[in-house]
Amino acid sequence: MRKLGLIAGGGSLPVELAAHCEAAGRAFSVMRLRSFADPVLARYPGVEVGLGEFGKVFKALRAEGCQVVCFAGNVSRPDFAALMPDGRGVKVLPSLIVAARKGDDALLRRVLDEFEKEGFEIEGAHEVMGEMTLPRGRLGKISPRPEHMADIDKALMVAREIGRLDVGQGAVVCDGLVLAVEAQEGTDAMLRRVEQLPQAIRGSAERSKGVLAKAPKPIQETKVDLPTIGVATIQRAARAGLAGVVGETGRLLVVDREAVIACADDLGLFVLGVDPQGRP
Repeated sequence: MRKLGLIAGGGSLPVELAAHCEAAGRAFSVMRLRSFADPVLARYPGVEVGLGEFGKVFKALRAEGCQVVCFAGNVSRPDFAALMPDGRGVKVLPSLIVAARKGDDALLRRVLDEFEKEGFEIEGAHEVMGEMTLPRGRLGKISPRPEHMADIDKALMVAREIGRLDVGQGAVVCDGLVLAVEAQEGTDAMLRRVEQLPQAIRGSAERSKGVLAKAPKPIQETKVDLPTIGVATIQRAARAGLAGVVGETGRLLVVDREAVIACADDLGLFVLGVDPQGRP
């Protein structure tokens, strides 16, 4: 198996991928993105790099013998004026700024292009650790009730539509009412907004209702930016009074799956994978 270069942003996904590679005996090296990557990743071989340090990344990947790279974790859109690129980064920066004006997906594709030009193959997190994606049907003990199905269908429709517009990946629907859509703030912040809404239009701990749906954008580069849920997502969905979380089978990453299942079962939320037609 070819050696992997893990380009690590924030959150628990890069940590889980590194632990998986270590347990599976796959050779890997971690390029820790400064100000984003979890400090625990410093225990693995690799280097810390800043955004815009393309030359340093390429040199480190080659020195480590990496042939494929995986991008994982959260990275905020940078302030291009504040970046301190290295020599190679200076050459790339103008094209990144142009791409960023077309949206986050265009920016990601431009970054991937640069790595592919250097001869590195891109491997998605779901390919590194195949069991990370959401399976079809329920994940855990809790099943959606018949009254949830209309909210599931509408939430998925809204999530897909805002994705088509390159807005975000998630939407919350309760009793047919769209309570929130995800933009640049991310899923956790969106769920915090829902939590602040009047209980008259959302669920509660005593009477959960409503659904969070996440779906990839049609134009999305799924090798680097599949929608993701984790334990924090389930906890925030519960605090917002929601009954469950739904995503597309094979197109939603579940970080720390066993912990997510245990958390959802404990809090009484369903986690559901559906096919492109919305069928569980």
